Amino acid sequence: MAMTLRLSDQQTEALRKRAEEEGRSMQQVVLAALDEYLTRHSADEEVRRLGAASRERWRDVLDRLGE
Repeated sequence: MAMTLRLSDQQTEALRKRAEEEGRSMQQVVLAALDEYLTRHSADEEVRRLGAASRERWRDVLDRLGE
């Protein structure tokens, strides 16, 4: 799927510099950043889900500890 990404001049210049420093294309840098973002947020959601399940499972114990 093709898409247009509109960046400010400052963002474009920073991206160009980063790509040059890493010896990659600007597209490769953007795709890597997107993959990292999506992975991190998926992991965060899983941690929140597991945390909520653990709070429910251990609610009685946690309530007693809070007394």
